[in-house]
Amino acid sequence: MKRFLLLFLIVPAVALAQTAPSGNTDSGKRLFMKHNCYYCHGTAGQGGRDGARLAATALTLQGLTRYVRQPTGGMPAFTEKILTDQELTDIYAYLKSLPAAKAPKDIPLLNQIK
Repeated sequence: MKRFLLLFLIVPAVALAQTAPSGNTDSGKRLFMKHNCYYCHGTAGQGGRDGARLAATALTLQGLTRYVRQPTGGMPAFTEKILTDQELTDIYAYLKSLPAAKAPKDIPLLNQIK
């Protein structure tokens, strides 16, 4: 019985992960720029004075969608009339394609400062 219950819980999660909509990175980049996300988050998702770093984010697609729809702080809400779920999926794919920021020790110019 325990084995059946475990399979009952795991199989739907695996199936859901395989059927989750995939995003288009090119479309995501275009939408990121079109909706001015880069003003606060930087063109490479590096963050800035007003926006969090989004490159190599630990957020899941669901977490990003929830935050974009009902943000806290100064970020405006982007309802489904402004950005559809598929468009947010594309933006998420773009953000996940961005490289993580280099560690300061890996930037030669910073190593020259004493």
